[in-house]
This record gives sequence, C-alpha cells and structure tokens, in this order.
Amino acid sequence: MEMNLLIAYIGIALMIGLAGIGSAYGVTIAGNAAIGALKKAPDAFGNFLVLTALPGTQGLYGFAGYFMFQTIFGILTPEITGIQAAAVLGSGIALGLVGLFSSIRQGQVCANGIAAIGQGHNVFGNTLILAVFPELYAIVALAATFLMGSALV
Repeated sequence: MEMNLLIAYIGIALMIGLAGIGSAYGVTIAGNAAIGALKKAPDAFGNFLVLTALPGTQGLYGFAGYFMFQTIFGILTPEITGIQAAAVLGSGIALGLVGLFSSIRQGQVCANGIAAIGQGHNVFGNTLILAVFPELYAIVALAATFLMGSALV
C-alpha cells in the first residue's frame, strides 16, 4: 500500500511541479517583454502587469488538482488502491504537462501583445482575448483531473 501512495504522490509532484515551472517560464517571458516595452510606454504598466500575470494561473491549477485529490476526494491515504494511484499519476502527468506548455505559450502570446502595446498599438483587449485560448486547455486538463478523481470515490 505504501508503494501505491508513493506512486500517487509522484503524480501530485508532477502536477504541481510542471504546472508551476510553466507558470514561472510564462510569467518571465511576458515580464521580459514588459521591461522592454516600459522604455517606450511607461504609462501602460497596468496593462503590462495584467498580461504578465496571466500565465501564472496554470501553476494554481496544479495546486487545485492536488487540493481536489487531498481534500475533496480524500484518496491520498495509506489505503489507496493501485487503480487510484495510477489515476492520480496519470492525471498528474496530464495536468502538469498541459499546464507547462499552455503557460509557456500563453506567455509568448502576452509578450507579443506587450511588445505591440509598447509600440503604440491599442491591442490590450485583443491580446487578453487571444491569451485566453491556451488557458482553456489548462482548464480542460483541470476538469479532466476532477472527473478522474470523482470516478475513483
């Protein structure tokens, strides 16, 4: 039974770790663009701040996945079965990878919008709309994690 719990926690580690790494990369990609754009458009800092923070949400989804398994479903106990452990591992890999890549790509979309705003174009709203699309996949992965967890109890 301890091996099942270890497998489950490896899934949790991947879920939180990969999504968090993606958020760190995505935020810094947009943040770097914001620093450069501030030279030309210092009054647009509020817009830059919103676009820079947006890729940080995927790391929160990784934590939300852990919270679901720990609190809502309550299966992260020494009595966890092999099937439950495999499901936690699988959902951890899925949510972690989707969070990683969607956050990085979202950071790139936001960085391009920030650069355009810095050049004087009024594209904040358009950038925000387009940056939500990569976020959708992280939300779908979180929903899949919820469905997998609810199927286990």
